[in-house]
Amino acid sequence: MTSPATASPWSTPFDGDLTDDLQLALRLADAADAVTMARFDAADLDVQLKADASHVTEADLATERALRDLLSTQRPDDGILGEEYGASGDETRQWIIDPIDGTANYLKGIPMWTTLIALAIDGVPRVGVASQPALGRRWWAASGHGAWTNTPDGGSRRLGVSSVASVADASVSFQSIAQWDEVGRTEDLLRLSRAVWRDRGYGDTWPYMLLAEGRLEFVAEFGVKEYDIAALVPIVHEAGGRFTDIDGADSIASRSSLATNGRLHDDFLTLLGASPAAR
Repeated sequence: MTSPATASPWSTPFDGDLTDDLQLALRLADAADAVTMARFDAADLDVQLKADASHVTEADLATERALRDLLSTQRPDDGILGEEYGASGDETRQWIIDPIDGTANYLKGIPMWTTLIALAIDGVPRVGVASQPALGRRWWAASGHGAWTNTPDGGSRRLGVSSVASVADASVSFQSIAQWDEVGRTEDLLRLSRAVWRDRGYGDTWPYMLLAEGRLEFVAEFGVKEYDIAALVPIVHEAGGRFTDIDGADSIASRSSLATNGRLHDDFLTLLGASPAAR
């Protein structure tokens, strides 16, 4: 599994037109929703264990196949990186797909799972869609187009991060204690939890979207792959936040992530012990 190295900082403005790519990403999400919802909470859902002991369902596989088929006709010259079928094609323009982020929830009939669709150009995630059809929610963004979510009346609402300016007033999501323990950073997590107003482990995609909506100030996790976070980067950035790895680098390949409301990013990096050079 490969993704290109980032050629420029994620905050670098993009001077191309992403309108058609964003519309395609939204159509891809529509197609994914149709496949995933058709098998969600099915009593006869086929579930297998992968080599890394994680679960994969027939819906994961069918969804990624459907998206790859659409991309082969709509963007035949673009590359694809997917969780289930790996990387293929050119890496200059690469669609990055997680057909079901939260498979463990999906197979249990828990509605907190998401299809993630991103387009990275020269290694920078420029388009992102996060779709949660079981809850009727979707978030999307493209560089220069803002970040948006759907509303109950069928409209859309622009997203914006919070204006919280103090770590002591921040609400944070750390995913799971086990993640931090596995990388030997339990003490960092304890220090974080003691420094902030409120800490919770909401899990998977949802906390990043809460951050983009202005409801959280910090989300971080470990063990993430490119397809887990690429779609989240433009949504957080276009909402006014900042997204890096846990040490402050612009990378989706570092196996860690840190998203904040922007104004507290350096404070959180300092709190977690990131080196000044990384920032």
